[in-house]
Amino acid sequence: MTLSTLILVISAVAFILTLAIGAIFKAHKSWLMTFLQNFCGVLFIFSGFVKAIDPLGTSYKLGQYFAEFQSTFSGTWFSFLAPMFPVLNEYANVFSIAMIIFEILLGLMLVLGSKTKFTGWAFLILVIFFTFLTGFTFLTGYVPSDANFFSFGQWGAYNELQMKVTDCGCFGDFLKLEPKVSFMKDLVLLIPAIYFVFRNKDMHQLFTKKLRSALVIGAGAFLLLYCVRNTYWNLPNTDFRPFREGVDVLAQKQLEEEAEADVEIIAYKLKSKLNGKIVELPFQQYMKEYKSYPKTDWEIIESIKTEPAIEASKISEFIVYDTEGNDMTEQILHHSGYHVMVICDKVPQDDGEWKTSYLKRFTESVQPVLAAAAADGVTVRVIAGGLDASRLESLAAATGVTAQWCTADDILLKTIIRSNPGVVLMNGGKILRKYHYRHLPEWSKIKLDHLN
Repeated sequence: MTLSTLILVISAVAFILTLAIGAIFKAHKSWLMTFLQNFCGVLFIFSGFVKAIDPLGTSYKLGQYFAEFQSTFSGTWFSFLAPMFPVLNEYANVFSIAMIIFEILLGLMLVLGSKTKFTGWAFLILVIFFTFLTGFTFLTGYVPSDANFFSFGQWGAYNELQMKVTDCGCFGDFLKLEPKVSFMKDLVLLIPAIYFVFRNKDMHQLFTKKLRSALVIGAGAFLLLYCVRNTYWNLPNTDFRPFREGVDVLAQKQLEEEAEADVEIIAYKLKSKLNGKIVELPFQQYMKEYKSYPKTDWEIIESIKTEPAIEASKISEFIVYDTEGNDMTEQILHHSGYHVMVICDKVPQDDGEWKTSYLKRFTESVQPVLAAAAADGVTVRVIAGGLDASRLESLAAATGVTAQWCTADDILLKTIIRSNPGVVLMNGGKILRKYHYRHLPEWSKIKLDHLN
């Protein structure tokens, strides 16, 4: 689904709600206000709910922002703010859940017309907050990698490869938006947000005050339980990520790589080292005139390419190494028959020692299943994020897991499964089933359900 399609669907829903309110409740004072309430309310309910399905995704995104803000503020007049962000990152899960619930409840309050003055101001503040995040994401495209965001004099031509956070996560993994599109969307939302603040007396109000409050409180309680369930207790009940069950990772990776190989350069964007002038030349013209743009005076700052037939996903970045640094990707994806991957995206440590609570997840939940699988001749691999050979050996000894231990990028591993550790059952390159460590059945049941 595209943003345009989503807006059309939400507009249609808002239009139907507006007609219903006008025909049934007779409660509106302004058709425009009622439509805007319904449109913005449904938009926030939807965008919040697709994030509520996977609060950890929003938490990881907040972590990226906190890391970039720490780096950005360090070495500036605002350096005193930098130490705050690692602390905030420790509570990213809490912030994620709170923000998601607030967004959905605010959308519900708009549709119901609950506490109109508060709702108007709260909507404006939240839209400003979102605009700040998406604006930062987009504007970093103008900031060279060796420059600070606040060094405005060093800003240059826009280059999406320079962006520190490539996606704002407005709609979670359901819909990925380009940062510029996200920023423009939030700028547009500022218009109804300001309208709500100054004309909140024109807002429609459905039902009675007590019923409106009861609906908001009830929704809040449900959302809190739902978000906690999807964050700490089990896997999201809907998976929008590329590594969902049923996906053939090998086949998809090959398709994406072939599509990327077929991409053609259609133009170059060059920047003069002498005066900063930027020119864009079609590929054929550049090949004829490249001697007029010597490397001593000009640099290529961007290669403009055709769009690949298949958009690349995190599957293209699926690369796994063993303890000696050998690439294990092909061996894993071309494995003949059933095999198990245990994903550890980030292993918590305390003063260099593995946290006991984390090791218990292995010894009490994961290890018995892995031992039974290995006894049946099924290959087991444990893939941990960002650990060198010595730390992998230490973790293997601490968990008691006898398997092939590998390492990969922790962000990739977070994308594969929202459980740490998480268990992935595969047949060749195809994902059959994913399990949260809290809900990992005995191997006999896994075997009965999925192995022929």
